[in-house]
Amino acid sequence: MMTLDNFLIYLLISAITVASPGPGVILTLSNIIRYNFLVTFSGILGIATGIFIVSLLSITSIGILLASSATAFTIVKFIGAAYLIYLGIKLWRAPITPLSLNKKANKQPLSKHFIEGLTITLLNPKPIFFFMSLFPQFINLSKNYALQFGYLTLSFCGLIILIHTLYALSAHAAKQCLSSNKGRKNINRASGSAFILFGVALGYTNK
Repeated sequence: MMTLDNFLIYLLISAITVASPGPGVILTLSNIIRYNFLVTFSGILGIATGIFIVSLLSITSIGILLASSATAFTIVKFIGAAYLIYLGIKLWRAPITPLSLNKKANKQPLSKHFIEGLTITLLNPKPIFFFMSLFPQFINLSKNYALQFGYLTLSFCGLIILIHTLYALSAHAAKQCLSSNKGRKNINRASGSAFILFGVALGYTNK
């Protein structure tokens, strides 16, 4: 099995990766500003579930296909880029409702935001390459592969839930400072711009 030192190194690399600004982090911050914690947490669970699925794909023939086929990689890449740009435009055009009148917005179906987080993750092919390059560094092939893969994956997903929750709680603390229509409009446009930029960047990335 992996030594404690190696596992701590893995956790450090994973934590830095999870905490780095990306579409998932922007989605979490945008949700907590626009809605409540329960809605936001459903999106976080969607992101974590997507990462779990991606990690499984990274060790299957699908992962190998995306890694070896430029066509398959490009198709997934452009679908993902289009989805991020769509979310960005949607945020730019979102109506501004004062927080005091935002009860209806907080009754959003949780499944919708779970699927949104799931989709953002599944339509980005980059995590597959991340896992395909990271996992072999920490798995001892002479030991139980499935068990090692299991706790590496679950640890990564646990870090997503923890770190994104911390992001959400921190942003929630500043939520009242953004309660004006102008402040919320600026947040929507900043988040929307970030999604559009991530989408364009994804469209230009290579393997």
